[in-house]
Amino acid sequence: MSTLVVSLARMPGRWLAEGWRRVRRPSLVRRLMFAQMAMMTLLWSLAVGLVMISSMSDDLNVMDTSQRSMLLVAQNLADRPARQYESLRAMDLALRNSLGNGNDASLSPSVIVWQHGRPVYRSDGVPSDIANTQTDIEETVRADGKSWRARTIESPSGKTRVTLVTPGGMQVWLTFQSRGYYLLPLVISVPFLLLPAWLSIRLALRPWRTVAKEIASRGPHDLAPVSVKARHDELQPLVHNFNALMDRLRASIAREQSFIADAAHELRTPIAAMRVNVEALQALLTQHIPTERQHELFSRVLNSNARAERLVGQLLRLMRSHSNASAPRPMRLDDLVQERLAALSALAHVRKVEIELLADEPVEVVGDRDGLVSMIDNLIDNATKYSPEGTVVSVGIRRVGDEALLTVADQGPGIAPALRERVFDRFFRDPDQVQTGSGLGLAIVRSVVDAHGGAIALSDTGTGKGLQVTVRIPVAA
Repeated sequence: MSTLVVSLARMPGRWLAEGWRRVRRPSLVRRLMFAQMAMMTLLWSLAVGLVMISSMSDDLNVMDTSQRSMLLVAQNLADRPARQYESLRAMDLALRNSLGNGNDASLSPSVIVWQHGRPVYRSDGVPSDIANTQTDIEETVRADGKSWRARTIESPSGKTRVTLVTPGGMQVWLTFQSRGYYLLPLVISVPFLLLPAWLSIRLALRPWRTVAKEIASRGPHDLAPVSVKARHDELQPLVHNFNALMDRLRASIAREQSFIADAAHELRTPIAAMRVNVEALQALLTQHIPTERQHELFSRVLNSNARAERLVGQLLRLMRSHSNASAPRPMRLDDLVQERLAALSALAHVRKVEIELLADEPVEVVGDRDGLVSMIDNLIDNATKYSPEGTVVSVGIRRVGDEALLTVADQGPGIAPALRERVFDRFFRDPDQVQTGSGLGLAIVRSVVDAHGGAIALSDTGTGKGLQVTVRIPVAA
């Protein structure tokens, strides 16, 4: 119970850690969403700036007619102060409402009406000490520590004056910011834009994901062009360049395989001829009394010839494992192992090594018979070659879940853990190994295993000496 409580307590921390990892991981969708938000912010800023510039530069000139109307009303109703005040008040409110700012002096134009040197009407919130130095000219003045723009007109008699006042640019900007007129629309609109933007980007990237899915489903030897027809201008260069790369890889691999196969075929004939000639010469010399030195030299020549024949044969098998000459078909892997053990038993007998097979049930796989034969032969040949005389090579075949498990364990010197990955490279051999070899056996085995979608691993046998090779291949459906 305490373990369950601790696990539940740790869940929010794991969720937060996983969420933070996802946020930090680069995402093209997130990048596009941020780009859309940045563009929206830029457009909104430009729109606000244009509106403010337009309002600061044109308000006073546009309102010249309203200002002169107020001057006329103030003159005509000079003998009726109450009626004069109500009329000016109504015109002031109508002017502010026409600009959509209401009764707000920090954003709206204000009016001050003077008669006989004293103010008879002043808009709410506007300072009373604003005054122009000249009439009919727009000026910037300071009052109450703020910047204002003011324009004054007066009657022909000079007894009545009307001053139109609007806030200065910096004051308008500060008021706009302090009241959230700039940030609030952005904050409100972002949640309503994120989901549509995410959905639109996901839908727009569907062709990209389709191409990525097809490429991810490829096997290690599938170099065919992408079958998805890219109709979009942004996707066409990617698909075209990928297909061009696959064409170059296929051509390069084909040239490499053709060169090695041709070279191996050409080498087989002179090597075989050399062996025949050496054996004939050895038989001819046996009619006389050969010296010990002659025996030694002939043995070295024959061993070198056998090694060259083995290398040529492995090169040919390596090329066949890459070319996938035969079509995959269902087969019993346990029967194939038994067949190859019977064929290799004579070689094991010569090397004085015993082979035991552990197979409990039939195991069926789908694969290339020639490739699997080459894999089994190389594993058994390596195990018997590196095992001391009088030891046992154990071969096991069984099914584990959806995989066929083939194990080959010997009692030889083994391979150091640091070299167990490098021995799969072509022509690489353990520097401490005294047995002769070409360094291609395990490279051929890995090539066959990869072609069948399997995996191979090297490990200790658990008895303190030797090497165990474990091959996993998917079973037939």
